Amino acid sequence: MAIPLSGEILEQLVEVDTPTLCNVIEMFDVRPRNVDYTGPEIAARFPELPRMVGYATTARYRSATPDDTANPYAMLTEQLAAIESIPAPRVVVIQDLDEPPVGASFGGMMANMYKSVDCRGLITNGAGRDLDEIRSLDFNVYSSSRICSHAYFRMLEFNVPVTVGGLTVEPGDLLHGDGDGVTKIPAEIAERLPEVCQEYLEIEGEMAATMRAGGPESIQKAFEASRVRFQALAKKI
Repeated sequence: MAIPLSGEILEQLVEVDTPTLCNVIEMFDVRPRNVDYTGPEIAARFPELPRMVGYATTARYRSATPDDTANPYAMLTEQLAAIESIPAPRVVVIQDLDEPPVGASFGGMMANMYKSVDCRGLITNGAGRDLDEIRSLDFNVYSSSRICSHAYFRMLEFNVPVTVGGLTVEPGDLLHGDGDGVTKIPAEIAERLPEVCQEYLEIEGEMAATMRAGGPESIQKAFEASRVRFQALAKKI
């Protein structure tokens, strides 16, 4: 697990939208461009909420078949201990092993529990319920669907590698999300991202202003000027 970032850096990362963050991560060339973000099967249920940044605490879940030995409340106590072993702020990531989902892997009670231990949101390839109740908690939720029942709810493992919506997550990974989706922040560049994102946004802002001047010549001028500046920024990195 990487050393946690300072609160100042985390606050600066919250100020950046997730698509911009993805663009800037590409400039560092530390990973392929087609990995480490959620696909279209995972949707932000409350896209109007502030952005989410936190360290991943993970779980695996099933609900399709009975298990007479399962004790959901004992499982949640075990999950709580697993959550608290991860630095705050946190993001809960639940992989539903049933395909397609059969029951809701979270609901209002669980969201309240997660928020009480400084979890900023939840991501799952499964379903959720009680979303109207959860909306009032200002708790970010990313899921594939909604289901009214939890069926044969049981958590199987905690703080293990999981995959949700094409995003593979290890416990302690730093995640960033907004209404467009969730991405993983590479630990080796995390501290440098706020400063580079600020410069990137300045270039984009000037590019947009030039385009709004109108006409093909303005658009071409904007593209050319921004290309040169983005290349210079990449060299600085």
